[in-house]
Amino acid sequence: MNLRFRILGFCKSVCLSNTPSGNFLQGLFLGTVGCLIDSCHSCDNCTQDLENYYPKLIQLILTYNSLFYNGSTTFGGFSDKVVVDHHYVLHFPNNLLLDAASPLLCAGITVYNPMKYFGFSEPGKHLGVVGLGGLGHMAVKFGNAFGIKVLVISTSASKQKEVLERLGADSFLVSRDPDQIQATMGTLDGILDTVLFW
Repeated sequence: MNLRFRILGFCKSVCLSNTPSGNFLQGLFLGTVGCLIDSCHSCDNCTQDLENYYPKLIQLILTYNSLFYNGSTTFGGFSDKVVVDHHYVLHFPNNLLLDAASPLLCAGITVYNPMKYFGFSEPGKHLGVVGLGGLGHMAVKFGNAFGIKVLVISTSASKQKEVLERLGADSFLVSRDPDQIQATMGTLDGILDTVLFW
């Protein structure tokens, strides 16, 4: 499945690196995470795994519409093949279906990273998730996997059954109901807002 930056495929050839994580073998099922395929690896942001905050975009090589070292343009998932530094590749189990793996590379990492960073991977936490699109679905699933309590906050009461029965959230709140909001005040350890505002 190739969608600009969510790239899944099989390793065709390997340039071995000096780190164990870089030694991917031919035939492994791999996926790229995010919009980067390489960076300088030496600045403060890169050494702290914060490449996406790099101030000089020119030194990052993006998955698509960027210049590679040899001067060629990167085309991301629209390419027949892609060269990616091992820092930006994940190994997936060979039995994982492509349509199940692809959302993990976009919506998945978008919610996983802040949940881990802010401690919402520790059992006992109570997280409110605003919105139930692709990001919200992934946040509920990760919350379940982490063993935290998840409250979904939505403007649409029609989503309640799906949220509680199918996705396994612990509770549901209609954000247009002031009584529900009042009753929930002070009960959450944090809120993950997955709704885009333009």
